[in-house]
Amino acid sequence: MKHAIRVMLSLMLASAPISAGAQNSQQGDDKVVNVARDDPDMAAAIAQARASLDQFLTLSEAPPAGTTDYKLKVEVKDGDTSEHFWIIPFHKTASGFAGTLANEPQAVHNVTAGQELEFTRDDISDWGYTRNGRQVGSFTVCVLFKTISKEEADYYRQNYGFDC
Repeated sequence: MKHAIRVMLSLMLASAPISAGAQNSQQGDDKVVNVARDDPDMAAAIAQARASLDQFLTLSEAPPAGTTDYKLKVEVKDGDTSEHFWIIPFHKTASGFAGTLANEPQAVHNVTAGQELEFTRDDISDWGYTRNGRQVGSFTVCVLFKTISKEEADYYRQNYGFDC
């Protein structure tokens, strides 16, 4: 079984959240990359994000000066298919979390861009924010740089503040 993971739009959303309406106008740029469920680099990135999730959540509750664009990436399952989406913005609820789905689904059909989605800690696969114009977190995005051309990766590093 494979995960469907966004490359182009996820990279942009990881650095600059946009509204669902604006996102839909960029739908043609939305590229899905399948990553094997047992991909060791992706598994390590998700483990790293989950291991540091408590610190991120604490920081997001009282963001320090110079930080913006706090976001979570969650896995959504639809039968045997799963896809990961950025949730921007998000907030805690009594039973977990909720927030706005910031990507247009390609592989799953049980959610839509702009939808308010409830999810649990177990669904979270990544987190990120911007500090002084540089990306912090977004561990899975850094793994995806290995699947795109060097030119594309360099573009996102230069224009969106990725240091990976």
